Amino acid sequence: MRYNPTRIVATLILLSLACTLPLHAAPSGKKDAAPDDARMEWWREARFGMFIHWGLYAVPAGEWKGKTNHAEWIRTTAQIPLETYNEFLPQFNPVKFDAEAWAKAAHDAGMKYVVITSKHHDGFCLWPSALTDFDVEGTPFKRDILKELKAACDKEGIRFCTYHSIMDWHHPDYLPRRKWEQTRSTEGADYARYVAYMKGQLKEIMEQYDPAVMWFDGEWEGTWTHAMGQELYDHLREMDPDLIINNRVDKGRRGMEGMSKGAEYAGDFGTPEQRIPAKGLPGVDWESCMTMNHHWGWNKNDAGWKSSDDLVRKLVDIASKGGNFLLNIGPKADGTFPQESINRLAAMGRWMDLNSEAIYGTVASPFGTVPFGRVTAKPGEKKLFLHVFEWPKDRVLELPGLANRIARVHLLVDPDTALEHSSPEEGLLRIRVPEQPPTAPSSVVVVEYVGELAAVPYVPMVKANADGTFELKAAQAEVTDPIRYEAARDCLGYWTGMAKATWLIDHKKAGAYRVFITQACTAADAGTAYTVRVGKQELKATAKATGDWTKFKKLDLGVVRLAAPGRVEVVVSPDQAPSFAVMNLRSLQLVPVNSP
Repeated sequence: MRYNPTRIVATLILLSLACTLPLHAAPSGKKDAAPDDARMEWWREARFGMFIHWGLYAVPAGEWKGKTNHAEWIRTTAQIPLETYNEFLPQFNPVKFDAEAWAKAAHDAGMKYVVITSKHHDGFCLWPSALTDFDVEGTPFKRDILKELKAACDKEGIRFCTYHSIMDWHHPDYLPRRKWEQTRSTEGADYARYVAYMKGQLKEIMEQYDPAVMWFDGEWEGTWTHAMGQELYDHLREMDPDLIINNRVDKGRRGMEGMSKGAEYAGDFGTPEQRIPAKGLPGVDWESCMTMNHHWGWNKNDAGWKSSDDLVRKLVDIASKGGNFLLNIGPKADGTFPQESINRLAAMGRWMDLNSEAIYGTVASPFGTVPFGRVTAKPGEKKLFLHVFEWPKDRVLELPGLANRIARVHLLVDPDTALEHSSPEEGLLRIRVPEQPPTAPSSVVVVEYVGELAAVPYVPMVKANADGTFELKAAQAEVTDPIRYEAARDCLGYWTGMAKATWLIDHKKAGAYRVFITQACTAADAGTAYTVRVGKQELKATAKATGDWTKFKKLDLGVVRLAAPGRVEVVVSPDQAPSFAVMNLRSLQLVPVNSP
């Protein structure tokens, strides 16, 4: 496989000269660097983008020697020798690839930008690179995929962006090798020469395709350093002062949480992966990247698709916390999107057609958790958007925490019809809504207020049912990272550390209460000790095996006594770090005991 060492050495010399420029100086012919707020403005307003993972790994479609759990990592997860993996090159011929169809699908879904893998960890390039023939020009297809998609995105009015892996399992100078590559020698490998090659390819991408975002990945191996990340960030910003670069260019990312450890690390936004920060990240730019099923690249056997309703609510949840949603597609080897992805994009587009005003250009909710769903805001327009997941059966929607005088309230889909509402009393706004929600899976009520927004975070308080039982649902809990609410399973999941879930109950009657927990856990991960604290009383327990993370069982934890009426805090927290995760928690119940 050809790599051009002469071009690489020349590139290294040119790059070393370029790096002697003062940081943030505008190169000749380039406009001055825009202030960060101006540079980030379009990205913050967009809120919704498409990720595309596509390359040679689409050919095996996730399957190798009878195992079907692979995708874009297949070369290393299936331990495929380099010479064998190279045989996918003549098999890559996506004759059904239609860049305009891809860009239109993103546009119609309401997405404002597209990020495509110019090169993933396997080293294969989706453009004809002068520095290697391990690229699309070396396949029967030969066409410049980045060029065609860039043109299609421009036509649809959406931003074209590129993902680029720092890690490269194919290049002879990249180090370290995979641990299983026992027969692939490192003799003569020169990591500095690989970095020059990578920078040369980035120069090609920047000059030929003018990406709005450079989305890096694969930075975690020890050969890549903080100094290299900072220097690459500065170098690319010299080339294009308006370029936006994610934090994976540097070494500061905290695992899948995706946020940088400190301000000394380079990068314009954080990158939580497959997760949504529990409380958002005020004052910080971030973007949750997430798959539609379980894999990033195409896996023909992966049927674990998230529902379109779940994806819409994830978009709302992320926007309500001030983040962007980068939703992934793994195209097939023939160049088409999976039908399941097409269906979900179409469903999200139908919802966005009616509700996008409550997503684009919004900022995080000023209220924290609210009982009905989520809130986004446009302070400049003096508007709040109430995203209602659970439509009130009594037709009274309550927004706690608002102290402003109200100018007008209406449904987003019916701006001409005002809704009856109360004046906020003690920070509680009551709105009379129609019997049926106007859109699913989230309906939007617009609150127009007067003056500067005056809001206090809402602490959800659970009232007893008619029989005196307290039902503490997962969706009502205040949680700490990394716990997050999983709407599809209606539980608190991803409980992989010493985090806690908290409820506040409005206790009116003294007496004894039996405490039940509804939880799920696998046998391999069961046994984590945890405490349920009700006020000052504690119940000790361990997470029980239920057969699977999706099989929930109701368990009796014991009895507590509540004395004088008042507000009582209920907290569930682990006593020890879990081996993998504490449990999936669906609910707690406090049931009155008849006898004292």
